[in-house]
Amino acid sequence: MSIQTNLQTIRERMNAACRRVNRNPEDVQLVAVSKTKPADMIEAAAAAGQSLFGENYVQEFLTKTEDVTVPVVWHFIGSLQSNKVKYLCGKVAMIHSVDRLSLAKEIDRQWGKSGETAQILIQVNLGQEESKSGTEEAALEDLVRKVAALPHIRICGLMALPPYLDDPEQVRPFFRRLRQLADMLAALNIPGVEMRELSMGMSHDFDVAIEEGATLVRVGSAIFGSRY
Repeated sequence: MSIQTNLQTIRERMNAACRRVNRNPEDVQLVAVSKTKPADMIEAAAAAGQSLFGENYVQEFLTKTEDVTVPVVWHFIGSLQSNKVKYLCGKVAMIHSVDRLSLAKEIDRQWGKSGETAQILIQVNLGQEESKSGTEEAALEDLVRKVAALPHIRICGLMALPPYLDDPEQVRPFFRRLRQLADMLAALNIPGVEMRELSMGMSHDFDVAIEEGATLVRVGSAIFGSRY
């Protein structure tokens, strides 16, 4: 199967999921997760109409920004160390994985140098998994309030990486919970906070994530094939 065919299949599934719950397909964006994939595969996806790509590793991302010659939009979706934030400034449109105040402060500092505002999502660890990043639910509101007070950051929504379960229906409660948390935060009307984006859902469960309100679905293997 070609990347073009894979993308067409995914878009059809996305549209179908939107129709099932009366959502506008234009309200959901596909983030093509291109970690470990070479520049020529990214350019093939771009030629097939995909414009938004997500990267997980800073060093790999920096190499790709030089190798990919077509205009694309980059999101950083992986776990991020504060000492590597400076390499992303001016290169990514959004960071999905902000899970602690110290990281947010460094993003604020680096973006502030150029007078820009970073678009970020707060990552929530819904499954309370030690192997995954993300703030705990109980600490979410406090973190959001503190991050929102930073002058060069705009909180655009939430991100989650729920437990991997073979049956997507078993993941649905986690997606629903993230939507509920976003609604709760939106109702607080905190300055500098929007809850317009929900980054959730991957190759095997993005249909369910869309049904539960995802606006950004992060799909890699279903586009590019298995990792290598």
